[in-house]
Amino acid sequence: MDVAPPVSDLVRLDPEAGGDGRAGPPPALTAAGLTRHQTRVLLAAVLVVATCGILYELVVGTLASYLLGNSALHFSLTIGGFMTAMGLGSWAARAVKGDALVWFVGVELAVGLVGGLSAAVLYAAFTYTPLVHLAMGAVILAIGALVGLEIPLVTRLLGGPGRISASELKDTVAGVLAVDYLGALVASLAFPFVLLPVLGVVRTAFVTGFVNLVVVVFCLRAFRRELGAARRRALWGATLLVAFPLAAGAVGADQLASVFEEKLYREPVVYAEQSTYQRIVLTASNGDVRLFLDGGLQFSTADEHRYHEALVHPPMALAQRRERVLVLGGGDGLAVREILKWPEVQSVTLVDLDPAVTRLARTHAALRDANERSLDDPRVTVVHDDAGAFLARPGGPFDVVIVDLPDPNHESLAKLYSRPFYERLRQRLGVGGTVAVQATSPTFAREAYWSIVATAEATGLHPEPYHLYVPSFGDWGFFVGSTHAVRPDRYRLPAAVAPRVMTPAAFRAARFFDADVARVPVEVSTLDDPAVLRYYQQGWARWE
Repeated sequence: MDVAPPVSDLVRLDPEAGGDGRAGPPPALTAAGLTRHQTRVLLAAVLVVATCGILYELVVGTLASYLLGNSALHFSLTIGGFMTAMGLGSWAARAVKGDALVWFVGVELAVGLVGGLSAAVLYAAFTYTPLVHLAMGAVILAIGALVGLEIPLVTRLLGGPGRISASELKDTVAGVLAVDYLGALVASLAFPFVLLPVLGVVRTAFVTGFVNLVVVVFCLRAFRRELGAARRRALWGATLLVAFPLAAGAVGADQLASVFEEKLYREPVVYAEQSTYQRIVLTASNGDVRLFLDGGLQFSTADEHRYHEALVHPPMALAQRRERVLVLGGGDGLAVREILKWPEVQSVTLVDLDPAVTRLARTHAALRDANERSLDDPRVTVVHDDAGAFLARPGGPFDVVIVDLPDPNHESLAKLYSRPFYERLRQRLGVGGTVAVQATSPTFAREAYWSIVATAEATGLHPEPYHLYVPSFGDWGFFVGSTHAVRPDRYRLPAAVAPRVMTPAAFRAARFFDADVARVPVEVSTLDDPAVLRYYQQGWARWE
């Protein structure tokens, strides 16, 4: 019978020595009885498992925000849940008896399996059940508790009370924690800049699970004599069993994500990409192409002309000059298409954060047809930058500014509807210049819409509100403003524009608001107090 005593009771032999330890020189042992090689393996394991733990948090938080919206809430729940579960796992480590190495290997196998499957589990729960929050809580609790077990087990292996002095234990714990925090830095840099844009969220989870298995492999090799043949075979077998679903998931992640996304969208998905900033999905059916960013509909080719005519032509018609135009957002090129219909336009600067969106608008046949190759026009300059950062830098004035940004549904977008943003925008308007802003729905988010208007008003932009029905979105709101009071009665269009919807009569009608969507008292939105985000979330929650 091959039974080995627990690793904590052995004087470790150098794994590079002969099979029974008699060949080769005696191993160099640390105070805890580990070889230097084993100590290095364990410290490297701490770095890797810390990195993996943070990656799992980012995967869950990102996917929850993508599927459920409200990124502040879901990242807060994810981080708070993970930290609490890690505390429970660390506390539970006191009850762990037996060989700490076997426990550590088992925990790594479990966290690799659960963490690797985490994104697929959340996708499936959201797609097929109403229990996505329950699934999210279960995944967070399971991974967090397992990650919380890891560090106490490694610390026990590196040297615990009764085996090394208090001073040596202090140094060991300090080293473990230092490496643990370094792992957090590695994860926080790797996820947004490498893993998410290259692998996508589903494959990132599976690959991270594989990294946990790499830790297992190195530990099994470094401690092979201490484990004994029977336990070594059992742990290798368990590692192979866990590796199989992780490998299958990593290879088939794109197909798996496509299966879920086909269920999430009513029409067939014809293109999907995870950029550095967002999930980009195109669907198509019966000639209707739709663009979704992080699950939110951006346009439908069946009716986008209504939205873009309403956004572009009022500020163009009411401006004193139209030579220099700035578009913030609108990387799909559809607003630019409408701008280029005006004969006086000499230059258009399009500022969009995500290069993947503008690249798609230039290369995908359906989008090129929809935007009439507007981004390839020599008068158009594309700048990939944050809209707020672009306005903050010195630059010349513009005759017209079109703000075609996503709704203020989370903090990073709410800042683009704040008082400081509109103040900077006002400073970039030339004499007699105008601005138009898409401002969400006055029906579905009434308070948010009027907060946007009030915020622009507080900066001296003199907003003139109006709204239009767009079938894909419902009733949708805008405002046109300037450094002076605009004259809506001067809305005239040249023959070259030839609008399908936004005629002078339509613009007059668009400025009328029924009693149930009329202006209400609201707060101005600021960076410190993003009232528009609060109003937006409350408004849409009533309709969901």
